[in-house]
Amino acid sequence: MLFATQQRTSGKGFPDISIAITRAEGLERACIPTLPIRTGTLNAYPMKNISWKSKLAFALIVFLPLYFAVSALGTKFGIWSWQTGLGTLIGGFGLWVIGIVGVVCLVLLIMALIKKPRKGWMLPALGVAMPVGALVMLGSAQTTAGENPIHDVATDTANPPTFSSETLAAREEFGANALNGYQTPLGDLEQYASTKEDDPELAIKSHAQIINDTYPTLRPLPLGGASKTDAVAAVAAAMDKLGLTEIRSDAETGVVEGVAETFWFGFKDDVVARIGENEIDFRSTSRVGRSDLGANAARIAELRELVAGQIGQR
Repeated sequence: MLFATQQRTSGKGFPDISIAITRAEGLERACIPTLPIRTGTLNAYPMKNISWKSKLAFALIVFLPLYFAVSALGTKFGIWSWQTGLGTLIGGFGLWVIGIVGVVCLVLLIMALIKKPRKGWMLPALGVAMPVGALVMLGSAQTTAGENPIHDVATDTANPPTFSSETLAAREEFGANALNGYQTPLGDLEQYASTKEDDPELAIKSHAQIINDTYPTLRPLPLGGASKTDAVAAVAAAMDKLGLTEIRSDAETGVVEGVAETFWFGFKDDVVARIGENEIDFRSTSRVGRSDLGANAARIAELRELVAGQIGQR
């Protein structure tokens, strides 16, 4: 196998384009033209030019969201309990992680700014901004929890829809929250007993009062001219569109049930719709936790809207 090289040169005498011509077994083929690269014009190892401060800041920036994602997904896939994932890893250690990342990146930012030529400050600055954003999000979630102190919401607070024996069995096996009466003051319920000291005003309110005060627009959906059979089908279709699973329909009793699951933690909420003679009532309740951050009321409102669109009511 023979090899030969032809070169064209510019008027300045240095190679302009090199074309390698390979001759093998009597055949010639032209390889892809390559532009010449002069020594020193291109750094083959760009990471060498990045300071250790930027590298450390980048590592912390990657670690922070990864820590919270693993904490949540570990709960979802049953690696640890939701109390460990949400309470310990995020609510406990998570605050330390946020603080350490923020302080270290702040030190790196100061070091980058006080020493000329003041380069490599962008990643440390981002490393400071991310923990601040995380603290704002956690603070917002805490505020939302205070505004939505319960996790069981229904459109009929006097006689909320009840769950089937299958759903009740699944909740018991899961170790879910107890289904409490809507007229009982929160302070008299075991899960909310601490409110007697922490929040006396909340302790004397019942689920019915909180639902009526917090979600005044949440109401039953009139059936109008729709039949019970059509309404059952519409509710089941709406639940499926919302991504609920384990959907069960009973056209005879007019009850439709489903299970909603959050993406990150995999928290499950049980949803039931009761089709009566004149209207449809909805109920959504979380299996774990005390506050639902308003998720159940929002789900009922969205489910109601979808069903209304299918049966032609508002």
